[in-house]
Order: sequence, then C-alpha cells, then structure tokens
Amino acid sequence: MDKLDFKKTDRPLYSGKPGRWDRIVVPAIRFLMIDGQGDPNAAGYASALAALYPLAYGVKALLKARGADFTVPPLEALWSAEDPSAFVTGERAAWRWTAMIRLPDGAGAQDVETARAAAAARARRKPGSDPGMFARIRLAVLDEGDCLQTLHVGPFSAEAPVLAALHEREMPELGLTFNGAHHEIYLSDARRTAPDRLRTILRQPVRPL
Repeated sequence: MDKLDFKKTDRPLYSGKPGRWDRIVVPAIRFLMIDGQGDPNAAGYASALAALYPLAYGVKALLKARGADFTVPPLEALWSAEDPSAFVTGERAAWRWTAMIRLPDGAGAQDVETARAAAAARARRKPGSDPGMFARIRLAVLDEGDCLQTLHVGPFSAEAPVLAALHEREMPELGLTFNGAHHEIYLSDARRTAPDRLRTILRQPVRPL
C-alpha cells in the first residue's frame, strides 16, 4: 500500500528559495482548521494545536484502515490583521490566525466527526485537557489561486523584513495586491530545531491591482 505524501506529490507547494519570491498557482485544498487571535506563543494557540493534531491522526487511522494511508503533513497557518503592517511591526495582539493541517480529498465529513468523537472522549479522560476545543475544528476547503511564495530560513522573528520587502517592493512592482491571508507552512519542528535553522514557507495570495 502506497502512503500519500503531499510534500512529494505537490513539491512546488512546499518548496522555495530564500531571497526569491516565486509566483505559483495553488489549487483548492482540504484542511482541518481552527481559528483564534493573538500571540502564537500564548496558551490559546498551543491549546488549538493540542486538539488539531490528535484529530488529524484520528482521520489518518480511519483512512489507513480502508487502505488510503497518508503522511500527516506539516502544520500550516493563515495570519491576518485589519492592517497588514501589524506583521511587519510585530503587533501580535492584532494577529488573527487559523491553524491548519491538510487532509486528502478522500477524507470526508463523517471521517472527521468519527475522529472528533474519539479524540474528545480521550481528552475527557486526561486531566488538564480541553475536550471542548475539538468542537471548534472544522473541515474546509481553501482555494488560494495566484500566489507569491518564498522559503524563509531562520527564526520567526526575522520574517518581518522579508514581508516588508514583499509588501513594499515585490507586490507593487508586479502590479499586485493582497487577495487573502498571509500563509505559512512550518517545514521544521520548532521544538526540535534551532531557531536559525527553521524552514518556513511564506505565501501570499495576490490579485492584479
């Protein structure tokens, strides 16, 4: 049985070159999503991930049982703010986020509900967990289309100049403007990787001015 690995089948979506913004077309993709606001280092973001991952692995187990196994892909997140400059200035309280894990097209709503019930039941037996967090997760399709994308290597705190160059130089020179939330794909595990070696895909959906 072949295991689906999105990083291999959709390599352009998970790659890039530091210092260069590539223009790509991203197809409609199915995700588990959970929303929140504020500093990603705060407890709310961590609690969201603590529910998102078990649900994704629960769906994986269901699909594997019927011969459609897949590698759980990297964590992704959408970031937005009323004023996009909040990402350049680091005003984290203004950041709105949607944490996401991609699912195969064969994962349906019933698979998510079955995995949700099982994950919430396990959480109720675990002291300190928040079973209610699972109810906030939804299955949705994200269709970004035309995008600019690069690979950032280094700490998250060093992204600001990269984004400033995108907003102030790259997009204006191409005659483009924003067409969706800032998108990040975390290719590295921040718990096990030194900050200067973190690899993060930065993506911005765009449209002509």
